[in-house]
Amino acid sequence: MEINNALGRRKTAIARVYLTAGTGKVTINKKDIKTYFASLTLQNAALKPFEVTNTMGQFDVTVHVNGGGTAGQAGAVSLGITRALVKYNAELKPALKASDLTTRDPRMVERKKPGQKKARKRFQFVKR
Repeated sequence: MEINNALGRRKTAIARVYLTAGTGKVTINKKDIKTYFASLTLQNAALKPFEVTNTMGQFDVTVHVNGGGTAGQAGAVSLGITRALVKYNAELKPALKASDLTTRDPRMVERKKPGQKKARKRFQFVKR
């Protein structure tokens, strides 16, 4: 039984993904995906690589994810699954690349600047 593992990142979330041949059971932090990601949208986002490559139900997935929020974690899981699938079978890469799943989203939260309320918002200007 071969295990393919990969790392996925999105915003500040980091997901370590382990793929094994199996029946399609997805476990995230020792919980079922339906329990961990309550929203169907996030579940679909996390499992999109399987949809694109028509490999739904062929692999058991174990994920350890930490950091960030739910949306970032779903994106990190998706990238991790994509990378693990490419490690497993390089012929799946063109389909995944066409769906824009192979690139890591570089967008991060902009830092707060000194003398300002937030990253871009400023304190109210006083004329007099």
